[in-house]
Amino acid sequence: MTTIAVLADPPREGFVLPELPETSPLSASEATELYAAMLKDTFLAAANSGGELLVNYRPDDQIPDEYEGAGSSEEELRALAEEALDDVSDVRFEVQVGETFSGRAGNTATHLLEEEGVTSVAIVDGTAPMLTRKEIDSAAMKLRRSEVVLGPADDGRLYYLGATGTIDFDDVYTVPELETATHRAVDAGHDVDYLPSMTSVVTGEDLRSLIPLLNARIAAERIVPVNTASYLHELGVRVEERDGERKLVR
Repeated sequence: MTTIAVLADPPREGFVLPELPETSPLSASEATELYAAMLKDTFLAAANSGGELLVNYRPDDQIPDEYEGAGSSEEELRALAEEALDDVSDVRFEVQVGETFSGRAGNTATHLLEEEGVTSVAIVDGTAPMLTRKEIDSAAMKLRRSEVVLGPADDGRLYYLGATGTIDFDDVYTVPELETATHRAVDAGHDVDYLPSMTSVVTGEDLRSLIPLLNARIAAERIVPVNTASYLHELGVRVEERDGERKLVR
């Protein structure tokens, strides 16, 4: 069974998805709500899969004072999980350890593999809403044959890093993350496999790629991440051609 560690931040305005309001029609508060919706879909996919959901939250002392929330980081993310899931009794909530994303991911994966003896671990950040139960279970099957499984996102990023053995996690999310992680896995003597490419939403360009896919799947009556799709529909954001360019419009 794979432990799916969602490295999540509390959904606070300006702290999450800071590039999105600068590159899309969304405001900072709307970007924050979108992040929360994508996290809920990620929690739901992981909880419904054959794996175990671990919500790995940022400690409060690592969040700048200007982003202080009404509650603690754990309380906010636990509340979000309770909104997404019927039952959170089997969900683990544990604090992240490390100064960087690579450090936090590495500490989590290494602890689970070496200290707890889990069979396999996956690191995701909750910004790829098309990562459904089907893809998570497919990744678990791939991890039976390859020690490392990676999910490529746009611009060489990663939306999924799965492993059954440790690698050198130091700065493993260095750009381009997909290449860096692959080299680290190969250097450790591991076989590497890949999941289909997916959009990880960080910028307006990412959102411009995601929205047509969601709308097309809705029209075809196929499965979509319900929280993300519903919120984007509520915002009325769509893709149109303006002056010969594809643009996000309200």
